[in-house]
Amino acid sequence: MRVHWQREGIREDRLQEAAAELAEVLRGVRPHGGVVVLDGDMGAGKTTTVRALGAAFGILDEVSSPTFALVHEYATRMGTPVIHMDLYRIEGEAEAAEAGVGEYYAGPGWCFVEWADRAAGLLPPDALRLRITAGPEGERVWELRVP
Repeated sequence: MRVHWQREGIREDRLQEAAAELAEVLRGVRPHGGVVVLDGDMGAGKTTTVRALGAAFGILDEVSSPTFALVHEYATRMGTPVIHMDLYRIEGEAEAAEAGVGEYYAGPGWCFVEWADRAAGLLPPDALRLRITAGPEGERVWELRVP
């Protein structure tokens, strides 16, 4: 995978601006949507990033963590669905497959996945990766990698 786009120094007060920029980059790489793996340590800001992207993609509802629900589906103003998954509690590929994770990957729109490596064999080969790193003073670094 190669780095396609990177943004450093993302602070809470600039989060929406950075998310709008990232949403445009994602649309440029995958105009009809796709799977985006969110890589980052616990507390790096994966759900916060999806919440900010939700506003940029026009999600109509409040975005919340799917840790216990596994999957949250959101409608958008433009009709393109956004799926937010958190596989942290998944025990492996068999459990993820039984939960229908692969079906979400193959569906329309955008699918943002936290802890996707817990079921790495189910990921589509063209999945994008967004690395989220916590920096000094609460800043974040986002790095988008494309296959």
